[in-house]
Amino acid sequence: MKKEVFGTTKDGKEVFLYTLENKNGMRAEVMNYGAILVRLFVPDKNGELADVTLGYDKLEDYYTNGCFFGATIAPNANRIADAAITIDGVKYELDANEGKNNLHSHLELGSHKRVWEAQEEENKIKFTLNILDGDMGFPGNKEFSVTYTLTDENELRLDYHASTDKKTVLNPTNHAYFNLEGHAGGRIEDHILWLNADHYTPVDAGSIPLGEVAPVAGTPLDFTKDKRIGDEIEADYEQLKLVSGYDHNFALNDWKGELQLAARVTAKNSGRIMEVYTDLPGIQFYAGNNISVTTGKEGAVYGKRTGFCLETDYFPNAANEPAFASPIYGPEKDYTSTTIYKFLI
Repeated sequence: MKKEVFGTTKDGKEVFLYTLENKNGMRAEVMNYGAILVRLFVPDKNGELADVTLGYDKLEDYYTNGCFFGATIAPNANRIADAAITIDGVKYELDANEGKNNLHSHLELGSHKRVWEAQEEENKIKFTLNILDGDMGFPGNKEFSVTYTLTDENELRLDYHASTDKKTVLNPTNHAYFNLEGHAGGRIEDHILWLNADHYTPVDAGSIPLGEVAPVAGTPLDFTKDKRIGDEIEADYEQLKLVSGYDHNFALNDWKGELQLAARVTAKNSGRIMEVYTDLPGIQFYAGNNISVTTGKEGAVYGKRTGFCLETDYFPNAANEPAFASPIYGPEKDYTSTTIYKFLI
């Protein structure tokens, strides 16, 4: 493992970049600011390495990071309706940072903008963060950890753990944006996507699920067979119009809390194939519809649909929807989950 200084925060804390490398030359670079995945080098069909995640070269650019490039999101990923949750009859007010709703816990105070503690282990790095009771409005003193492991099977494995001393929402995720043609590879509509999901959660105009699970069959949201992302992304379909393309949660088939294949993406030119495994009930497919024009790594210009996200998590607003699997945990039950991004040729 290689460790180097990546920069210094505004309040003088050193931030370190850790490099994991496997026997195949695949390389992951992660930092303890935001427990962020900064770079991920993956071989193509000719064995040539390229960085396949969007991001920045300098720490200072992550101070804004409005798209959450590579970030670990906690305590709660995705959206919560009306920026509030009720647990055992007690209402907790959260930050209304996307209209009247809450997105990704807090735009400025969330885990993606905090310095995590780092513990180096063989071929892995464990980041740990404490979030106090009432911080960002969420109850409970919470300890989060995410461990990045790079295997010789070309798997980037993320193991999450969280504990709390009071009932609260525990629903972290990673917000990496991928482009399997390389981070500067341009738009991602030509990527081929398959999802292990016969159903999804329809949303309202604020991207809040309506509380139901609907079949994808007969809709542009059907990825149960390999389909080019761009084939129907501009279809005249209300769910796509509401969020300017794909930004939907998919309910994974036969969910039992065990690790299973959730998604597969193929890039035609590079030949890279990425499989996503998770033990969580949902996966949010976001096609990068609203990536703001920004200069990223190596001077690359990112913009609309130049990267895609496959965020593993509990369904959005699940804390307020009794019909959804619950992300509420307490002192008697810790949160654990695993996400694996596996690369094939």
